Amino acid sequence: MKHEVLSTRQLNRALLARQHLLERRDAPLTQVIDELGGLQTQYAPSGYISLWSRMNGFQRADLTRAMEAREAIHGTLMRVTIHTVSATDYWPMAIAVRQARREWFASAWRRVARSVDMEAAAAAGREILSGTTLRVAELKRRMAERGFEGNGWALWVDLVRVPPSGTWERRMNDLYALADEWLPPESVHPDGLPTEEDGLRLMLRRYLTAFGPARPTDFAEWAGIRMRRVQPIIDSFELRRFSDELGHELIDLPGLPLPDPETTAPVRFLAPFDPTTLVSCRRTQILPDDLRPTIFTRSTPWSVGMFLVDGHICGTWRYEAGRVTTDALVELTADARREVAEEAARLAEFHADGDG
Repeated sequence: MKHEVLSTRQLNRALLARQHLLERRDAPLTQVIDELGGLQTQYAPSGYISLWSRMNGFQRADLTRAMEAREAIHGTLMRVTIHTVSATDYWPMAIAVRQARREWFASAWRRVARSVDMEAAAAAGREILSGTTLRVAELKRRMAERGFEGNGWALWVDLVRVPPSGTWERRMNDLYALADEWLPPESVHPDGLPTEEDGLRLMLRRYLTAFGPARPTDFAEWAGIRMRRVQPIIDSFELRRFSDELGHELIDLPGLPLPDPETTAPVRFLAPFDPTTLVSCRRTQILPDDLRPTIFTRSTPWSVGMFLVDGHICGTWRYEAGRVTTDALVELTADARREVAEEAARLAEFHADGDG
């Protein structure tokens, strides 16, 4: 069956719209986090800058307060990386990726996985953390006293990072708690825990809302879950289907925005780890292929601060000595340079509010 072909520029504008990079969003903070498919927050300030670029009136204290109120939860989720998601999304996502987390460890750390009784290590970790929070160094010390080195066992336990760690003010993600004590499942899911299938269905909806239209393999890569496990979930949905310019099938949920490809895209600043730069978004060319080796290098595998002009990354930025300085990677028009300077000044004010 032939599907409507979406150009790269149409896909670019669709992603910008769904990531609230065409127009800043007026909505509750946790709703925006859901609409973005969560925030990737190995580097804690990334989540704050992501929301500043995507929300009207966002203040740094807003996200910190949401974490302290247990409305925004910081845990190891998609692709075994740290994400911040809403409290209502945490358990479905955690349950959906449990098996994938363990499979990843068994593959990446085969020798350790075979030599350590992970179930026993996980039981020891749960016992040590029960009723308390611990910094990672102390947790490792107590685990070592019981004969367990390393931290692979943590992928067998649902753990969260809790404030003050993982905040703008204290950026190390090193204070751990048991997820079922920090966020008791019944407090957000009174009718019972979601199943793995429930979680995968939620993740597919979140992904397409935030990143679609997309290839099915893009969803699997973003989730960090093997295609054979997500394909039955995809097949259970009534989806819109398109093709990209290379003939790859794209899937999407009905009713989601597909803006006119000529829609104006304003200058926006992105933080390191911004998910729009992932390989799973390559179809949109938000990060042009010729700039990818400049943004992702051996010394900066997490990427760097970046800025968008007309929906494409055109340069990098950094905050130092109270200023946001920019480095254009392509030639910019005078209007674009002015708009970049104005947005950089606003971002510097956001940083300087308490300094960071």
